[in-house]
Amino acid sequence: MNASRRSVLKATGAAGLVGIAGRTALAQAGAFNYKLGTNVPVTHTIAIRLNEATEKIRAETSGKVNIRVFPSGQLGSDTDMLSQVRSGGIQFLTLPGLILANLVPMASLNSVGFIFPDYPSVWKAMDADLGQYIRSHIAKANLVCFEKVWDNGFRQITSNKPIAGPRDLVDLKIRVPPAPLLVSLFKALKAAPTPINFNELYSSLQTRVVEAQENPLAIIATAKLYEVQKSCALTNHGWDGYWLLGNKRAFEALPEPLREIVNKHLNDAAMAQRQDSEKLAVSLQQELTAKGLAFNKPDSAAFRAALQEAKFYAEWKSKFGGEAWERLEAAVGKLA
Repeated sequence: MNASRRSVLKATGAAGLVGIAGRTALAQAGAFNYKLGTNVPVTHTIAIRLNEATEKIRAETSGKVNIRVFPSGQLGSDTDMLSQVRSGGIQFLTLPGLILANLVPMASLNSVGFIFPDYPSVWKAMDADLGQYIRSHIAKANLVCFEKVWDNGFRQITSNKPIAGPRDLVDLKIRVPPAPLLVSLFKALKAAPTPINFNELYSSLQTRVVEAQENPLAIIATAKLYEVQKSCALTNHGWDGYWLLGNKRAFEALPEPLREIVNKHLNDAAMAQRQDSEKLAVSLQQELTAKGLAFNKPDSAAFRAALQEAKFYAEWKSKFGGEAWERLEAAVGKLA
């Protein structure tokens, strides 16, 4: 290979701008330069573990597989990046199941309200039949879906008054992401769910466009929502994970030994990130308390009873279908 050829390849890899034709040329040269997009900031446990994994992949493949992580939505919004990974514009993406559900409805099956009491119950379901069933539906969208789902944490409700039970949610203007299941959940609880872009959330709470919001503690902390909210109810009303997705053509372009290395390190990283996230949830509660956020722990049974009365579970059983619901109840118990 002449010097000019080497310099072109080096510059292309550094820029991370490898299209389909570029990937073919790099594959012939024995190198694969791929991009991985994520919406989490560089300080998030997901981004930290992704960067560690890609360094290990680079080392173990002797530089043949170079995956560059782009945090903080640098490559676009979640929907933009999903479109790019499907077309091959980028090769990998982490995406919350609730957002992926706009393309693959079954991706939100694990996010039905108040089904998981704790982390052991989540991993028991998601690393077994329920997780495999969801991945099989994601694969039908012609996406590579890695085996281990990453942790986005349990979702909690913040507001300016304590939320002790379903009665406190009646007519409450609460911001939710553009996720049909979450909108449906809070409507069933007689709240007034309002979809608002995340980058507008802080100002919307500050100006009282909405009175409350719901997110995992890590998001509440990094977005400094404690500055505009007084109370946090540890409802654990939903658990959502981040799926690591890949462009099928790009992933299958890797020789099998390289694919095995990529699989191993990315799945190992997901397992490490889960532990990080669980520990962080405990420490974040202490930190947020010190910043003035008051915590309380409502009884989830009252919320589930309200959802059953509102036919929420029956509605989503009909939407997901009997087979999916049977698998869900096998993992979490009877719902409807």
